[in-house]
Amino acid sequence: MKRAGILNRHLSGALAELGHGDGVLVCDAGMPIPDGPRVVDLAFRAGVPSFAEVLDGLLAELVVEGATAAQEIREANPTAAALLDGEFPELRLVTHERLKELSAGARLVVRTGEARPYANVLLRCGVFF
Repeated sequence: MKRAGILNRHLSGALAELGHGDGVLVCDAGMPIPDGPRVVDLAFRAGVPSFAEVLDGLLAELVVEGATAAQEIREANPTAAALLDGEFPELRLVTHERLKELSAGARLVVRTGEARPYANVLLRCGVFF
């Protein structure tokens, strides 16, 4: 058994398969999940695990070269907006409908238990060298 990092075997394995440019959608419990990408559903109950907790764990494991979120996050969920602004100074904002379209191209979807709206971000993987 791993001593540190992400212990969920499905998530750990999925992260190990990602390459440069692959998309990872980290989403709240209400985001429609597109057909196609591999899905790791971590939602246990409303709010557990939180968007912030899952994002923190993923960012400890991934190299991210870009992030996209819905512009509606600014008004509907200022807490998540502040979190994303702090992590991604060059955060790209699109409409929620466009984010859903872009999500269809993700290689991995990680569903959190977050119950606040628009707590969703599409990460673009980078490389560590």
